[in-house]
Amino acid sequence: MTKRSKPTLIDIAAACDTSIATVSRALSKPGLVQPETLERVRAVAASMGYVPNRRARALVSGRSNTVGVAVPTLASPIFSACLQEMQKALSVNGYQLLIASHEYDPAAEAAALAQLISHGVDALVVVGAGRPQATWALIDSAEVPLVQLWEGRAGFDSVLVDNRHAGELAARHLLELGHSRIGVICGDRTINDRQAARVAGIRDTLNAVGLDLPERLISEQAPNVMAGRSGCAALLEQAPRPTAIIGAMDMLAMGAMLEAQARGLDVPGKMSLVGIDNIDVSAHLSPALTTVDIPATLIGAEAAAMVLRRLASDNHEHEKVVLPIGIVARRSTGPYPMRSDA
Repeated sequence: MTKRSKPTLIDIAAACDTSIATVSRALSKPGLVQPETLERVRAVAASMGYVPNRRARALVSGRSNTVGVAVPTLASPIFSACLQEMQKALSVNGYQLLIASHEYDPAAEAAALAQLISHGVDALVVVGAGRPQATWALIDSAEVPLVQLWEGRAGFDSVLVDNRHAGELAARHLLELGHSRIGVICGDRTINDRQAARVAGIRDTLNAVGLDLPERLISEQAPNVMAGRSGCAALLEQAPRPTAIIGAMDMLAMGAMLEAQARGLDVPGKMSLVGIDNIDVSAHLSPALTTVDIPATLIGAEAAAMVLRRLASDNHEHEKVVLPIGIVARRSTGPYPMRSDA
């Protein structure tokens, strides 16, 4: 059987009745080509079974047209929304995401970043700034642009939100409703700087009105719904028990709501609950979850734009974008329960 030769740019150009240069731009830099031309070239290339030789292209251009991103987990809707928006923006410009997750394990993050760097990515994207110095040294040795998300350290590009302020907003909302016994369910603050900042914001806001947030009213849990239930159960064992709980991420607050309801506690009549993230499902719970909106899709879009600007420019000034956040008041929070058995 005669082996069929692989289609080339020349073949696609002939079939499209256009120039080789136009076909090359359509397949490598689609943002520079008219939409109708791009659609025609892509359709013909697909029908011919064309697959670009990225290794050869990388040798010629010094670029792999890939961007590596390491996120704590793929199970979180907040990171999924961010990644989806990044992929959409980057693919239009001829780049592909290589995604790795590390499950909040610093050693696993270092291994994931090493793998991404070994694949010759043109840029790296990471979440947060809290990682061992050895991992920062690895990032520096890659000599590619880095964009930090949610939290960041000086000297690198970053797309941030004020996580401390997110905690402040959640606590202030409950204080305005008259609550003074407030518990917190959060992730591991030693390895998650976003969670540490949110808890710090809650504590600062309570301290400002003469209230305390003792460690016994903070339950550190894994970032999932079942762990939120466990955290709520632990807080309800405290005497007196809190009348309100803040989940430092929506998944934890959702679990807390399930646990409170399973124990017969009316939400918000006997227990008010606030989350932080505003994932899509939060608006569809019963009752709908009050939360602090963290604009994950906008973080992804801004991160992609920042990567593209960095790859297209020799400018060495680092960018820092801080996105706005705000409280979204729904039905899971209500006034302080006045009954003595609350």
